[in-house]
Formats: sequence, structure tokens, C-alpha cells
Amino acid sequence: MTSRVGIVGVGSTAFTRKSGVSVHFLANEAFARALRDAGLDPSSVNGVIPVGGSIFVEDLVACDPLQLTFDALPPPGGNSAVAALGLAQVAIQSDAASVVVLVFARNGSSKTRIAKRVTTLPGQRFREQLEVPNGWTSPAQWYAMICQRYMHEHGTTKDALAEVALAARFHAQLNPQAQMHGRPLTLEEYVAAPMIAEPYQLFDCCLETDGAVALVVANEATARRLSASPVWLSSVASSRPQSPDDLTNRDDWSIIGLTHAAPRAYAAAGIGPEDVDVAEIYDCFTFEVLHQLEEAGFCERGGASELVADGGIRLGGRLPVNTHGGMLSGGHLGGMSHIAEAVLQVRGVCGTRQVPQAKVAAVTGWGDWGDGSLALLTR
Repeated sequence: MTSRVGIVGVGSTAFTRKSGVSVHFLANEAFARALRDAGLDPSSVNGVIPVGGSIFVEDLVACDPLQLTFDALPPPGGNSAVAALGLAQVAIQSDAASVVVLVFARNGSSKTRIAKRVTTLPGQRFREQLEVPNGWTSPAQWYAMICQRYMHEHGTTKDALAEVALAARFHAQLNPQAQMHGRPLTLEEYVAAPMIAEPYQLFDCCLETDGAVALVVANEATARRLSASPVWLSSVASSRPQSPDDLTNRDDWSIIGLTHAAPRAYAAAGIGPEDVDVAEIYDCFTFEVLHQLEEAGFCERGGASELVADGGIRLGGRLPVNTHGGMLSGGHLGGMSHIAEAVLQVRGVCGTRQVPQAKVAAVTGWGDWGDGSLALLTR
């Protein structure tokens, strides 16, 4: 029988627009906080996975020399955090490591991430020779195309996008760490916001954030020693869409990596979407929440508008989503804060934003042109 893998530590810095310190400092602060949360010291760590492309293994071991037996770089983009959980799971279950720390750190707001990000995307021949000459230069423009097609096919209106943004901001008011804590959003303010790339307005787009998040993942023996009721990584699966380096040549824009990964994750965990109590959905843009809710199996294709209506994804609704505020209102930490929130929800320590009796949490990843993952965390 394959040994279980537990997530035993969570640590993060403040999420801000101007950290005033280096990415390396942020990374090591989150690293230390996660170890303290787990009740471990650095000598226990023998695996490290730097997530997000802003830091490397060397940056993390310079302050605390570690006796590493495993390190790895996950794929770039927004799928990297959940995919990194899969790497940690493989390392631990193969006995390559017993305690693995995942760290994401970035000065995404105070540095020029947006300009640099586009130049590091895959398929640069499409970007340089097809898209840029025609003025198609930003993620908001690319992903707005998918949203427009979906709205045309399913008759979805801006009301559904608005509710995703408003639900995220509502949850952020319950999370003191959220960037938008203390800054509520009304429907009138949402509607009046500037247009970015139709149908996306300002509040349909995620934040840019300075900060760091770290997670400690351990083998079953360590997890049971540290906690009477560990949070288990029951399964994680990742996949890629058709034409993973380009959108324009894809037959069906609804089909993404998550479409293929989700059934595998559910089968491995022995549960289904109906068993999930809380979902942390990668929300780079509002439509991507609708998109991934469907492809993860929480509703049928075209049914996400009904799911989010009337508070369906707010606390107390059918499926609470992004209870920390997500990237739209909590902070853009590459999906790592989504995993951290899932752990805290399953632990039952989220205070006023806690989903009652949350035993199963789902976390999705979305990267580049639709790479996707699903992780299922259980108690």
C-alpha cells in the first residue's frame, strides 16, 4: 500500500503592493514560518521545490544549509503550485525525500512582472509573428477571447462574472491578510470600472502582489507524529490541453488540462466532486473560475452561471469558492495561497471565513494556455 502524504506546515508573509525587501528575503521568511507551523527545524528538510521562477534552490539553502536528497523545478505559470504538490508526492512516496518544502516568492507588484511575463511564455513564434503585430499582447486579451466564445455559446452574461468578483471581495473582508481587506466592492463599483479587454473590466482581473507562501509536505510517519489529525494530500493530477503553446489552433477552447486531470484526481482519491466542501479555484480572471468549476466537474458545461448565482460560491452557499479572497481580492501568489487556504480550511482554523465541517478541499491550477491540475486535500 502506498504511504500517505500530509501537508503539515503553512507559512506566508504579508501580501502587499510594495514589500520593500528582496524576493530572497520574502522566500526565506515564508520558509521559516512554514517550518514553525509544522513544528520542524531546518535539519528535518531534505527536499525543496522553488515555485514560480523568481527563486532557486540555492536561494533557499543559503541561510540554512540543508542536506538535500531531492529538489525539482515545476513547470512555469499558474499551474506550477499544484503541479509542485505532485512532485512532492512523487518524491515522498518514492523515498527520495521525507520532508519537502515548497516555496513561492515574488515582488509581482513592485517589479515589472507583467512586461517580463509575456516574453517567457511558450510558443513565442505565435506571440511575435501572429499576435503582437495585431495588437494582441496581454493575458487579459488572450483569455477574454475564451470568455467571449463561451458567452456566445452558452448565453452567459456579465452578471456571472460580476458575482465571481464580488464573492472574492466579500471573502477578502473576512481575511485580514488579503490585499483588499477593508476595501469592500459594490456591484455599482464593479460596473463602473474601466474596460480592460472586453468583457473584462478592472475587477475581472487579478491583483499583482509582493509576498511569499511556503508549504511543508511530509511522509505519513512524520505527519502522524506532528498532528493527531493531519491534512492529507489524497490525490493530485495534472495535464495539458490540445496545442499547449497556442490558443488559436485549438479545436475546443473549453477543453483544458483540468478537463483531463480532474477525473484522474477523483479516481485516485476515491471521491467525487459532490464530496468537496470548499474549492480554491485559480482565478486569474473571473471567467476562469466559471470555466474551471465546470471542467472540474462541479457543474455541467454551461452551468456555472447557475452555480454562482444567489450566493452559490459564497460562504453558506452550495460550494464556497476562494474563501481567502483568491487572486482577485486576496493576492496573486501563483496559486500557492489557494493551497494554503485549503489546508487551513480542512484544519478548521479559518475563523469567520471557515466553512463548517470542511473535510474535503479541492484546489485547481491554471497555467499559460490552459495547463491544469486538481489537488484534493482531506481530513
